[in-house]
Amino acid sequence: MTKQAAGHGLLFMVLFILPIGSLSYSGHHSHADHHRHKSSFRRVLIGHDSDKYAVIFDAGSTGSRVHVFRFDQNQDLLPIGNELELYVSTKPGLSSYAADPQAAASSLRPLLEKAEAVVPIELQPDTPARLGATAGLRLVQGDAAEKILDVVRNLFKNESNLKYKHDWVSILDGVQEGTYMWATINYLLNTLGKNYAETVATIDLGGASVQMAYAISDENAAKAPQAATNETYLLQKNLKGTNYNLYVHSYLKYGSKAARAEIFKASRNSTNPCILDGYDGTYTYGGVVYKVSAPRTGTNMKRCQILTRKALKINAPCKYDSCTFNGIWNGGGGDGEKNLYLSSSFYWTALDSGILKQNATAGRILVNAYKDTAKRACATKFSNVISEFPNVQEDSRPYLCMDLVYIYTLLVDGFDLNASQKVAVVKDVKYKNSHVEASWPLGCAIDVMSSLTTKTLIENI
Repeated sequence: MTKQAAGHGLLFMVLFILPIGSLSYSGHHSHADHHRHKSSFRRVLIGHDSDKYAVIFDAGSTGSRVHVFRFDQNQDLLPIGNELELYVSTKPGLSSYAADPQAAASSLRPLLEKAEAVVPIELQPDTPARLGATAGLRLVQGDAAEKILDVVRNLFKNESNLKYKHDWVSILDGVQEGTYMWATINYLLNTLGKNYAETVATIDLGGASVQMAYAISDENAAKAPQAATNETYLLQKNLKGTNYNLYVHSYLKYGSKAARAEIFKASRNSTNPCILDGYDGTYTYGGVVYKVSAPRTGTNMKRCQILTRKALKINAPCKYDSCTFNGIWNGGGGDGEKNLYLSSSFYWTALDSGILKQNATAGRILVNAYKDTAKRACATKFSNVISEFPNVQEDSRPYLCMDLVYIYTLLVDGFDLNASQKVAVVKDVKYKNSHVEASWPLGCAIDVMSSLTTKTLIENI
């Protein structure tokens, strides 16, 4: 995943390959053979111990990606060639084709062909296909997003050997993203399928929202409040044969890019103490342009923290036993929350600012590291930021103090972490002898596989 992709909404398709016999690949096939394959390869599915494949199409606003995973009957990852997944990407993303839905669907065609090429032809007709969209397409004006989805539906219905249903095209929301990230990281750590107390908690900081997820006890699950409209606190999930009460919440407007806008709103004027001294420009988010510059007195970390707490609504009334921020129930805590893994913008900010060594794909750090680095950043003039922080991306340089203060405040004041607590910050997680990206596509595939039962296999014969 690129830094740019980390903050964008995603569009994905999950293709789950059911075991129907031989895994040999017999070469390229034409779409004219589609219905012949559909009928000739349907056979009794029970009793075969062959491998399973999962293929995820993940298309965000910066580009589309395809992940192909191969699993054994125990849901352990197996190699595809020399890697643990096939990964292919293309640019631009679907939202770039708002005025031309046909071109949007066509941009997925090469990825579809490459995905099908590594899956045995005889397995494809019984492969259910599911497609979903998130904020990336929601930002497209009018009905353009739905038109794009309709054309993509036609692509998979008419030009693919994969099994298709209209209602498998749906919207992936933040709760699902948080669930899939939790499943991915616990899977890679080999804690998925174990007792909830042995699993780890995850916080994923995207661009538009931040998701927290962790497994909770039956006692805490019984105390879960009835969530308000469009809010979810608790999911019942069966993953790798184990039932979990999964606390998951997606905080809209509190992703790394969206939070900047919230902090600008909280300052109520064109100057902001979080902006590096010497910068004078604008910031655009959600179609709104904010004029931003440091006050005459310069950048001020303490005032930035006060403003950030205000943007997070730390002091909002809490109707429950305990809350995170903005009055949101915190899940009750417990063993499933003890070990914490941070991903996406948590990782990129740590890497770019020097908290993590360059080329590190993961690391364990103190929460305080964000605050210590914020002190340095907030004391740096904009004209010196390149020399002091050479790895920060150009479009993020004016906001380096703001971003570091926000992350620290979010973790300590928002999620009530101890500043001296050690957390894992990850892009990749070591799995067996490889490193696998900590992102939602793998978790999505695992969720689909875990929900598959013998009954549904029989129904599809």
